[in-house]
Amino acid sequence: MSAPQVWPWTNQTPPLKGDPTPEPKPQERPTRLKHPLDAPHSVYGVDKWGKGLIVVTEEGEIGLKNPLRPEADAVSLPGILHDLEQRGIRAPMILRISSYLENEICHINDSFADAIARSGYKGAYRGVFPIKVNQQAQVIDRIVEFGHRYSYGLEAGSKPELVIALAHKLATDALIVCNGVKDAEFVRLAILSRKLGFNTVIVLESPKEADTVIAVYEELGIEPLLGVRVKLTNQISGKWEESSGDRSSFGMNTDQLVRVVDKLRDAGLIHCLKLQHSHLGSQVPDVNDVRRAVGEACRYFTELSAEGVPLTHLDLGGGMGVDYTGEKRATENSINYTVEEYCANVVETVAYAMDEAGIDHPTIVTESGRAVVATSSLLVFNVLESTLYDAPTAPGTEPDDHHLVSDLAAVNGYLTPARLQECWNDATFYRNELRALFRRGYVDLRQMARAERIYLSLMARIKTMVAEVEAETDLDAQMEKIADIYHCNFSLFQSLPDVWAIDQLHPIVPLQMLNEAPDRRAVLSDITCDSDGKVDRFILADGVSPSLPVHSLPEDQDYYLGVFFVGAYQETLGDLHNLFGDTNVVTIDLRADGGFDLLHEQEGDTISEVLSYVEYDPADCVAAFRKLVDGAISNGCLKASERKLIIGAYRDSINGYTYYE
Repeated sequence: MSAPQVWPWTNQTPPLKGDPTPEPKPQERPTRLKHPLDAPHSVYGVDKWGKGLIVVTEEGEIGLKNPLRPEADAVSLPGILHDLEQRGIRAPMILRISSYLENEICHINDSFADAIARSGYKGAYRGVFPIKVNQQAQVIDRIVEFGHRYSYGLEAGSKPELVIALAHKLATDALIVCNGVKDAEFVRLAILSRKLGFNTVIVLESPKEADTVIAVYEELGIEPLLGVRVKLTNQISGKWEESSGDRSSFGMNTDQLVRVVDKLRDAGLIHCLKLQHSHLGSQVPDVNDVRRAVGEACRYFTELSAEGVPLTHLDLGGGMGVDYTGEKRATENSINYTVEEYCANVVETVAYAMDEAGIDHPTIVTESGRAVVATSSLLVFNVLESTLYDAPTAPGTEPDDHHLVSDLAAVNGYLTPARLQECWNDATFYRNELRALFRRGYVDLRQMARAERIYLSLMARIKTMVAEVEAETDLDAQMEKIADIYHCNFSLFQSLPDVWAIDQLHPIVPLQMLNEAPDRRAVLSDITCDSDGKVDRFILADGVSPSLPVHSLPEDQDYYLGVFFVGAYQETLGDLHNLFGDTNVVTIDLRADGGFDLLHEQEGDTISEVLSYVEYDPADCVAAFRKLVDGAISNGCLKASERKLIIGAYRDSINGYTYYE
């Protein structure tokens, strides 16, 4: 664990900075491959976004460092993949690193404890994990295990999530915070769970929900543990700004809040109202937004206390962000604060507000989800093949070729660094004219094939010359138009839905050959037959680029890419586009000796399982196919001796992995 940063604690009001100047978005342009000869991997910026967890080894491979045992050597990620392959577990896969999950839980809880101790705060901290961020059983089980010593709890936003929470043995004073829309069945289970010793807090989202709780209380005769969700007017910046402010979906305005307080008082339940929930936002990029939102939440807390509401817990919801890009700036995919700074700001702001109002310091609750699990999972896949937009050699022209073919070939004769832009313009013009002639029938197929090959050979020379020019030119952007396409063994829609849906950035880097300079640039295409199934925004050391520096594909081994920090939402939000199901999932723990232990393996979906998700009965499919085969035999289209072979092939497919094997 890194040492917490020193924070200038005072008893004065925390200085609120002025409205922050909006940070410019990362510049999206082709990043020139400027890197030391002894560190060609530096173009990927692993040292900026890797948090000391992801490193490059001397062998030029991605290595995983164990934050719980910093003295241990990094474990080679390609070595892990090789070991798993020997056990019959192949990519594509989600790889979960248990050590990273434990580290983040410890980091957040220890940072709050340190901030509380250094500020003289007289309350406690109780974190809860929002199950919606990653509902997978292996993840939740480990969060409960690692968080037990911190009395770490769970947040449930639906009935199924409450069922999950109640199936775990939490610490005695851990919380289960119930958010979201709740019907009588949800409320009934939450109240009854109190009889088992659970601290299940029903957070009221509306006056109507208060009526439901009162009715169930009168039915059961068991007092509930209650909270109220207050909608803050402060709106954060960044990608998730609509999750905050008075136009956010959940929570009550001041009028609704007063009505709920009066309803509970009239029902004799005001003494059950112990928690105020105020969601700060999601992936908050600017720490000053945190200060402002916490300050507003404290105002509601002090006013409710003045109303005689016996509040003891202040739940500030989620918001702690993840620095996906390593920029350390307030941008959509980065943050301008550390975990320690976030915790210090929260504790200091709450302490000052409560002291000023003369109120006992409440227990601070946060619902950090992304910050807890994002770093603990990565997606690994292999590149199947590539479509290259250049060629090493060019064919000669034929006597009957159209003169534009000869004109295109002639560009090679005056292609020099001084005339790069001119040659690009000429080659592109001649190629486009020839394509138009081909569409009209004036150029035949073989002429067009020769022209395309000549054009690609010119592009190869132009790429080389552009890379050798020290200053950036307009041609850098033009090169992106002829970036290669690397066809990869994964489904964007299943494993990286946020990349497709909201342009979320995740670090992506080759796992091997990092001691060799990347010699190509590519965009990534997934295995689905959909033009949207591609990745064309990449985090590099110098900013965000529309292509990824990659290596020419080796002939004798797989070329692997890793997508990092995918533990939040990506494992849950995926869909079945083209009926590609869940990948293999492997959970490992990093050992002190530089090895790893395989903790759990979950095989990816078979075709049979995926078919059942979309209302097909696999047995019916087999029966229908068998009937078609027998019909083909009766019609003489198929030999009876071939029946076993073709039905066996169908059965093998229906029981197989949905991805390329």
